[in-house]
Amino acid sequence: MERFISCISVLGVLLAASFCQHAEAGKLRFSSDGQFKIVQVADMHYADGAHTKCLDVLPEEMATCSDLNTTAFQWRMIKQEHPDLVVFTGDNIFQRDSSNATASLIAAFAPVIEARIPWAAVLGNHDQEGHMTREEVMAFIVKMDYSMAQMNPNFLHGDRTTIDGYGNYIIEVEGPAGSMFENKSLLNLYMVDSGDYSFIPQVSYYDWIKSNQQVWLQQASAEIQVPQFPSALLNLRPRPELLDESMHLKAYRGVKPRPQTKAASALAFHHIPIPESFTTPNASNLGEKNEASGSPSLNSGFLTTLITMGDVQAAFTGHDHLNDYCGAADGPLFLCYSGGFGYHAYGKAGWPRRSRVITAYLNGNAASWDDVSHIQTYKRLDDDGFTKIDEQTLYTNYVLSPE
Repeated sequence: MERFISCISVLGVLLAASFCQHAEAGKLRFSSDGQFKIVQVADMHYADGAHTKCLDVLPEEMATCSDLNTTAFQWRMIKQEHPDLVVFTGDNIFQRDSSNATASLIAAFAPVIEARIPWAAVLGNHDQEGHMTREEVMAFIVKMDYSMAQMNPNFLHGDRTTIDGYGNYIIEVEGPAGSMFENKSLLNLYMVDSGDYSFIPQVSYYDWIKSNQQVWLQQASAEIQVPQFPSALLNLRPRPELLDESMHLKAYRGVKPRPQTKAASALAFHHIPIPESFTTPNASNLGEKNEASGSPSLNSGFLTTLITMGDVQAAFTGHDHLNDYCGAADGPLFLCYSGGFGYHAYGKAGWPRRSRVITAYLNGNAASWDDVSHIQTYKRLDDDGFTKIDEQTLYTNYVLSPE
């Protein structure tokens, strides 16, 4: 991996210009070709950079391996994939081994910030294990450059403390610029804080997603899905002459928020997997299951919540570094691991660190974009060939283009 470490500063200069287009006042949208790409980074466990050694790598790699290999891998993903958004799904830093938590956070997210890529993060169970509290860590992340993260929604009863955790929020991805849907969310990303450790003696070890978080998510999802425009207007196809001449369409494009005539596609991201992640039917799994589940022993019903919401196609987690499979649960709704990304996180020698890529595609074409047609995923291995593995379709909703 040393060949990538030496390229970091050069890549930063080259990529900064390429990603300026993503910094549009905190707004995310599908590209002009109707695609939106997310890179998932799970479990960096970042600490003190060059002074923090790797875990579970080959003996010949140990002497020169450090947190900088994690940094190099992040740059490698940016250069190869050119993501529209990077989502960090917890255990971003490992405070136990960090001499300065804020410095660790700055170093952990440095590549996406230098490349000017919008990014989002949720917390894991290790982010707060030091001098910074869980609230302080999330507050710091929220204020970092190009961060889309939020502490918590402040619109539920006007009090953000009514929801457990820090970092429960929704990111809307709008349609391509200039299209009928340029001010309308076509993909919603639900970020959920899955907590750290159980606070109930009778429930062992890991935390779970609480009922008040699920109520908030259900309410927010239902609100997003409510149509607020006349059906005649909503059924119009965005022909160029209408976009130029119709006052109604011009007004429509300026309205916020952007509810759908039917549920926009949605994806969920959290750190600790739910119990069902480990019990998805093996026949539907694509990827490897190399360790026991680190899910909570208490099942809080989050899968049922996601299914009844009706808009979520898949949920993505980390936490179990040696699991990278993706399988269909009830619904069907896919539950997907990413596999461990960080070199200071536990792993398995000879089993490359990895990252998951998720891409949503729109129906239609540049003349008439529509809703999401399909969502695909695959993983990249941090090996010599930067191998692409396990291509998989998570959702399909193809619509024939109008004549």
